[in-house]
Amino acid sequence: MAHNPVNHPLRPIYRALGALAGVWLVLLGIVGIIVNAGDDFFATHTDLVLGQGLNMFGSIISLLTGIIVLLVTIIGRNLDTEAYKFLGWGILGVASYGLATSRTDANFLGFSIVTVVVDYLVGLVLIVAGLYIKSAPSEQGGERREEREGQARAKQSA
Repeated sequence: MAHNPVNHPLRPIYRALGALAGVWLVLLGIVGIIVNAGDDFFATHTDLVLGQGLNMFGSIISLLTGIIVLLVTIIGRNLDTEAYKFLGWGILGVASYGLATSRTDANFLGFSIVTVVVDYLVGLVLIVAGLYIKSAPSEQGGERREEREGQARAKQSA
């Protein structure tokens, strides 16, 4: 049975990383919409957006995904845990599609290889953050690690 930690001590850092990924997606989407204004919606060869290849459709998808990430980060209540994992896996799937079609006419998002690499990183950051930001009341979270290890050491020395 898989175990995801509850009330992890580094939870605020993981939440900040998830929020930073959301901010990056929103920034990429906004700049992409500005750069690609007036271009073909599904152009396969586009201008670089923050060093990445992205067309208008990809920019809108990035903006919407980033807004969702930021909204669930603000809401919290373990909704962010599930949304981060779901969106992270979705971004990995889209990045894999972008990798498979990067030099073909099927590249309807206008992805370049740099975009694929950055999307893989953002997706992995969201998945990892989703695994470690779950919270629960202290009575449901179990004992703290220090207490469990202290009891284990006391039993070994006795």
